[in-house]
Amino acid sequence: MRSLTILGSTGSIGVSTLDVVRLQAARYKVFALVAGRNSTRLAEQIAEFRPEVAVVETESARVHLIQKLEELGLPRTEWPQLECGAKARVQAAVAPEVDFVMSAIVGVAGLEATYEAVRARKQIGLANKEVLVASGELVMNAASRNGVELIPVDSEHNGAHQCLRAGQRSEAIRLFITASGGPFRNTPREELDSVTPEQALNHPTWKMGPRITIDSSTMMNKGFEVIEACWLFGFAPDEVEVVVHPQSSVHAMVEYNDGSVVAQVSATDMRMPIQYALTYPERLSAPVPRMDWTRPRVLEFFPPDPVKFPLLRLSYEALRSGGSAACTLNAADEVAVEAFLAGGITYPGIAEVVEETLHRVPSRSPASVGDVLEIDRESRDMARRIVKGRSVGTCS
Repeated sequence: MRSLTILGSTGSIGVSTLDVVRLQAARYKVFALVAGRNSTRLAEQIAEFRPEVAVVETESARVHLIQKLEELGLPRTEWPQLECGAKARVQAAVAPEVDFVMSAIVGVAGLEATYEAVRARKQIGLANKEVLVASGELVMNAASRNGVELIPVDSEHNGAHQCLRAGQRSEAIRLFITASGGPFRNTPREELDSVTPEQALNHPTWKMGPRITIDSSTMMNKGFEVIEACWLFGFAPDEVEVVVHPQSSVHAMVEYNDGSVVAQVSATDMRMPIQYALTYPERLSAPVPRMDWTRPRVLEFFPPDPVKFPLLRLSYEALRSGGSAACTLNAADEVAVEAFLAGGITYPGIAEVVEETLHRVPSRSPASVGDVLEIDRESRDMARRIVKGRSVGTCS
């Protein structure tokens, strides 16, 4: 039986991971559940999965968690060790009892715990793309030194991982990452100025958290995936292409040097790649209904519109620039998305804030996680100043 730490247990990936654990109860036990401030959901998870450790972000969240556990009537003798803060997140990830760490905390909050888990030679299921976007060189160098393979959980990278099992890595010449196109695939560019948060959050295919849903609509998410793919699989930027595939059935394709293209196709359900990561290199019975290939279906592929989706261009530019540019890209995007959701900037303003932040924050080469976090903080501060200067209803 394998012991798991789930970083981000109350988020969408964490919840789906626990669903897979529930289906494979004889194979897995939960050692630690690490969450942010959703104490209500975490208490329910504790009552069901009985971890040895539970971690929340702050002391106030820990106090609230205690209240929720008491309300559930769970005897104190059955409570896990209750901790809070960044140090506790790291300890939960590197504990000797842990075999597998699911990295699913959104943003750089999960970076340090994931990095230390790599250094501790844990098997990693990587659902937090910001780990490699913000600190790809640092994390992958640590993985190489410690003989750790990061198994991607994002559907596109998970699909690429599966496609690359069809041949030698040296034989693969191109990787195609698919994108649904989001809710504005057919929206004229001139209408994007009036897009509301509610419209942008209406993703046509996936159910995800607010930030990743907005990033999907702007194709920033695809830009992050290009950066992550280059680090994970050793592709050059020019060898990774994004194609719009509205049906979201094909998650990735790899072209080999003989002209063959291998595609990974599956249902649009995150439990598929999660189970793949947990069981790799084995394959278990599908945790979701199988696709019915007797039904007629259409698979379409289109190039993305570079004018409508400038964040995809900025992602390639940051990747080619190297250093800390991608860290700044991620930090600025998170601030800009928050501002858009709060009504502070327009939808096109997200890309404008990100581009200006990239121009204003100098790129450098971080030597440690601390350096990465400092660059992230500096980039966020700059992005917030830029947002303040262009906020809706103010003079810039």
